[in-house]
Amino acid sequence: MVASSEDRIAANGTSTDTSTDAGTDTGTGTTTTHDHNHNSVTIALAKKESEEHLHGIAELYQSLRQKPLIIEAYPLHLPSTSTSTSTSTSTSTSTTNSTDTDDKVKIVHFLRHGQGFHNLMADMASAQGRQWEQFVSTESNPYVMAEIVDAPLTQKGRDQARAVQPLIQCMQEDHQPELIVLSTHCRALQTGLIAFEHLLGDGNERSYTFQRDITPVPFLAHEMVREETGVHVCDKRRPKSQQVKEFPMIDFGLITSEEDLLFRTDRRESKAEIGDRIYQFMEWLSEREETCIGISSHSGWLLTAFNGVFECEDSLKAWFQTGELRSVRLVFKQNDRHH
Repeated sequence: MVASSEDRIAANGTSTDTSTDAGTDTGTGTTTTHDHNHNSVTIALAKKESEEHLHGIAELYQSLRQKPLIIEAYPLHLPSTSTSTSTSTSTSTSTTNSTDTDDKVKIVHFLRHGQGFHNLMADMASAQGRQWEQFVSTESNPYVMAEIVDAPLTQKGRDQARAVQPLIQCMQEDHQPELIVLSTHCRALQTGLIAFEHLLGDGNERSYTFQRDITPVPFLAHEMVREETGVHVCDKRRPKSQQVKEFPMIDFGLITSEEDLLFRTDRRESKAEIGDRIYQFMEWLSEREETCIGISSHSGWLLTAFNGVFECEDSLKAWFQTGELRSVRLVFKQNDRHH
């Protein structure tokens, strides 16, 4: 059976838990953050938006099963021999084969950006009872306000990103990221820099928690992990030259255009298009030499990845709240059914 969006959201404690907590989710084994400021308005809006983002997911899932690369995701505490059930199709799909010696395995810390000003505007509009059609440019839609182009973090968003710091720092040494990949949107760049700040050092820093030296790692901006784009100006990136000046500690070498060539004012990116972007990124990631990576991205991108691109259990398919960290083991397999 296809799980409803509310089932997917409820599957992960961070979407419904209103307590303050930071640690390991006992249900999934993934590292998560819980924020008491995710109030009822935020949760209700997340449920509504997740339903809209799930349109076309089943078709995307089926189309990607014909690709040469299959990506399986497992909660970090589970071995990659576990059974994975997909809820993106009308039938359950199991991946019960053990990891082959030719499979590539990476630990990936997926992080949704902290609260941005566009999130705040949407929460305020929703609390006032305003209704709007998603992905349509109307006066009632808070996501098309000219003031929130490439929306930055609010103070709450910065605090959410900062709350992730101890979770990463306290991980065992072989789970420490060797590479940080960031969406080119301002809010994701800010979140990644704050959350993984301890990896930005000058080479002389030391973790006093584990009494070990910390080697700075590359921070790399990548267009393929940016949010589903189009219509909503919060998802339009600023010119590359502006980002480079504001974030000199990030490598923008992979960004080839000064202006945002992906953003369109007349329509939203289709689920097939964003799914293809994610798949291309996963191909790129599978070829990287690093085995542990941090990724700072967005709710729509992450929902599409876990529901339409990956093979994974239901608990991993929930909507990411702002500032939520989810750590998984990705297994890259060659698709035996691909011709």
